[in-house]
Amino acid sequence: MHVKKGDKVQVITGKDKGKQGVILAAFPKENRVIVEGVNVVKKHSKPSQLNPQGGIITKEAPVHVSNVLPLDPKTGEPTRVGYQVVDGKKVRVAKKSGQLLDK
Repeated sequence: MHVKKGDKVQVITGKDKGKQGVILAAFPKENRVIVEGVNVVKKHSKPSQLNPQGGIITKEAPVHVSNVLPLDPKTGEPTRVGYQVVDGKKVRVAKKSGQLLDK
């Protein structure tokens, strides 16, 4: 996948197009990510021991990884990802500015 947990990304399609947020979780096998404040759904829950009150809970649902692009560290715009080998390690590089996306 071209994004990781902790990356700042922008949604490029769908109902939340243009929103930015940080990736909270990544699921590589399903090609999905959970982005903070994006694709928020309401879930009705019965009272249980964990939630004795019950009620309606709002939480982020996963979005497909192809619908998000990481933000360029230099300009803050969405950019595609390239790969380079630096010091024997494969690192992600922003296509627009050439800046490293990995720390």
